[in-house]
Amino acid sequence: MRKHFIYFAAVIFLAVMGMTGCGNKSNSQDLQVRIGYFNNITHAQALLMKADGSLEEALGEDIGVKWKAFNAGPAEVEAFFADEIDIGYIGPVPAITANVKSEGDVQVLAGAAKGGSVLVVREGSGVASVEDLSGKTVAIPQIGNTQHLCLLSLLKENGLKPVTSGGDVVVSAVVNADVANIMGRGDIDAALVPEPWGTTLLRSGAQLILDYNEIYLNGMYDVAVVVVRKDFLEKHSDIVEIFLEQHHRATESINTNSDEVLQRINKELLDETGKSLSDDVIKEAFERIVVSTEVNEESMERFAEISFDEGIIRKTPGKEQLYAAGAE
Repeated sequence: MRKHFIYFAAVIFLAVMGMTGCGNKSNSQDLQVRIGYFNNITHAQALLMKADGSLEEALGEDIGVKWKAFNAGPAEVEAFFADEIDIGYIGPVPAITANVKSEGDVQVLAGAAKGGSVLVVREGSGVASVEDLSGKTVAIPQIGNTQHLCLLSLLKENGLKPVTSGGDVVVSAVVNADVANIMGRGDIDAALVPEPWGTTLLRSGAQLILDYNEIYLNGMYDVAVVVVRKDFLEKHSDIVEIFLEQHHRATESINTNSDEVLQRINKELLDETGKSLSDDVIKEAFERIVVSTEVNEESMERFAEISFDEGIIRKTPGKEQLYAAGAE
């Protein structure tokens, strides 16, 4: 496991700048840190920090914070390339893609969440195991995302292939919110989805085939990480240091005060999207999510290899390119 705790990225730069006399203290009143995230519980730290205003308080009045919500990883990646955000919560596969396409200008800064995905099937599908997916249609949220790569790994382990690779499993990208209706019509047989959609489907009559800890690497695969623009880290390591401290504190708060914190996260979802989760759904969903500041290096390496094999990236990144400076 690669640990990315509070000071891991900023300390080296602070020390170097201090020794050279080129301090990089960020004290301009016009300065902002722009943070990307999803309104999804796998980005729980972002939701909690935004709800509490803890990052704004920690940075002080001289540094602004701008939160920007995204619906999909590719859109957030493009925002990085367009210099619209500096730090972002994002899935591991888009993070790897951004790193490769940017030649290391977008780097992994910390972990955020692991697991949080399930494989479910519709009642009457005749599917009782992964092997039974032969000839079936399986929904995933997006081609090339974390759940898609997990599904490809599962199919390979069970001697199956998607239609696009000469097999007989139809893999279909379906928006998470639409899976229940499409499954209800019988248009798909199974779905590998992240939380809270997994719990929602199960409560709508879907049957569980694989729980979060049976999908991949015993559930310890990264489903959300934090990335940063290398240029921003070099110029504003003091801001990154404070951000990481608040990211770590939010993680600890989620893990130690879950009921109270989940209510605040749920309210943030309601405020931003107009929808919230029932108390029992959000509680059950979080039982399948491991909220952690660590990055599982093995899962990132495997995701990179599968992404390369699938033609999603043109090469696999080395550790020095993928991870931000100072990583343990």
